[in-house]
Formats: sequence, structure tokens, C-alpha cells
Amino acid sequence: MNSDRDGAADRPGASPDGLPPLRDVIRTHELAAKKSLGQNFILDLNLTRRIARAAGPLDGRTVVEVGPGPGGLTRALLIEGAAHVVAVERDDRCLPALAEISARYPGRLLVHPGDALEADWATLIARARAGRLGTGPSGTGPAQAKGQDKAVIVANLPYSVATMLLIGWLETEPWPPWFDRMVLMFQKEVAERIVAVPGTKAYGRLAVIAQWRASARIVLSLKPEAFTPPPKVASAVVELVPKPTGNPPASVKVLGKVTAAAFGQRRKMLRVSLKQLVPNPEELLRAANISPEQRAEQLTVADFARLAYIFERWPSAR
Repeated sequence: MNSDRDGAADRPGASPDGLPPLRDVIRTHELAAKKSLGQNFILDLNLTRRIARAAGPLDGRTVVEVGPGPGGLTRALLIEGAAHVVAVERDDRCLPALAEISARYPGRLLVHPGDALEADWATLIARARAGRLGTGPSGTGPAQAKGQDKAVIVANLPYSVATMLLIGWLETEPWPPWFDRMVLMFQKEVAERIVAVPGTKAYGRLAVIAQWRASARIVLSLKPEAFTPPPKVASAVVELVPKPTGNPPASVKVLGKVTAAAFGQRRKMLRVSLKQLVPNPEELLRAANISPEQRAEQLTVADFARLAYIFERWPSAR
């Protein structure tokens, strides 16, 4: 709605959506950020709208958000035109603030109280699209109904579970997945690991899996002062766009196993670090056209995919 996106609020000094400023919301609901939940809130609606716009045009789209907290990014996603937002929040203190946003945008916000690591995304998305926005079980079918666009994941991820959530989404099967884009906030160090290239200190298992399954780039960097409370480190927003298929078509689970072994002893040559996978790594490596004297950080993403593909079919693999 244009009035939400561009127009002024009804009262002077109010937010564009007519809801109270985030600082007032936090004060009213006593929502001090919890370190144990990895919470750091962004109160600047202009900044959260920049993050929302980084996900591309949201008109008519279904957006998944993890850790909405008091709802700063949630509001930005709705202002920017998202048809439905599925917000998963494990902190019950935030539910009343999110309920106020839901009342402002009837039928467009599904708040699911629970752990995102255990979420059934297909069911939640189907509930949101069908207008069943309560928090009880629904028994709905698959999220990707005919004629429906894939969902978008946009989140200021709780730092304590950010990497686990990303790996879970990247390991989605079947692939291509139920989402067509992820725009995610990480600690800057983690963001740099996701987009790292071979030969660099940051290059490792996370970079290989992320870049094998998606095109990844940093789209926005944020200083600690952008958050309340300010974290000790800078943050960055990463865009990940799923690739149609990996090449060669290795199993993502096997790729994870191979990279874990290789980077688990990254200072050692592969002929040593891969002994936990096969008795004679040199034969496996030569079959993959990789020098046994190379180290993990020297291999490209394609090298690792080829190695995983051959390892999966290796007679003595265990």
C-alpha cells in the first residue's frame, strides 16, 4: 500500500506505518535484549527498510523471518509490500509487540512462537498463505502450492544460531529449495567466511557449502552502533541466491563430510587429513585429479564437489 510505503503517518513524529517508534515499543513491553538468545535489535526503521529492499521487490511475496524481536525488520518487510511474513520467535516477551504489528496488518503476519531450528517451514508458509494465522496446529499441505512464488528468507539472525540455521537451509532437500533468495545478517567475521575465496584464511567448510549451493555476496555492512545493545563486533548482510544444481551433482551431506575432514586439519596435506575418510587418500585424490600434496584451502569449490562426488562412489569409503 502506498500509504504505508511512502506516505506520512497520521500523527507528527510517528513511524511511517503509524505504529510507535521501536524505542517506545521496547520500553512499553520491557524488551531488554537477552545475550543468551543472541539478541541485538535494530531500531532505525530506515536501516531495516534498506535490509528489506536488499531482498528485491517484495510485492506479493511470502517472507520468512527468524528472531523478529520487537518487530523492527518485520515492520519494514510489511511496509515494503510483503504479502505475508512468517516470523518465528522463541522469546515469549516479544509476542505482545508482534501482536500489535499483526493487528496493524490484518492477515499478513503469522507469528510462530518456537525454535527456528525445529520449524516446519512448509506448514508455516502454507498457513500464512491460507490466512490461518493462529499459533496452533493447522494440518495444512505443502507450502509451494501451484501458482505460488517461492518464499524469501530475510532475517537479522540471532548470532548464537545463525550458522546452524544457514547450514540447515543450504542442506535442504530436494534442491532447488522452497526459497529463491536469502538476505541474512551475520557477524561480519561469519559473513566473510561465507563469501571467502580459496587461499584466504577465512576460506573453509562454510564457504564451500554456501558457494556450491548458492551465489553469495555481502550487500551491506553495519557498525556495532547500529544495534541496541551494540555488539562487540561489526555485522554484515549476505545475499544468497540458490543455484539450480551443484556441478558435479554431489550429495550436500557428503560434501559436508569431506570438507569437515579436509578443513579439520587444514595445515596438513590432503593425503594426511583425508585418512579419516579412506585408508589411502592418495588414490582418491588422484581419481579426482587433485594433488595429494595440496592443502584444503588451495582447493576450489568445484574441486571439493568433484572430490565428494567420487568419494561417495569410492569402494572403500566408510
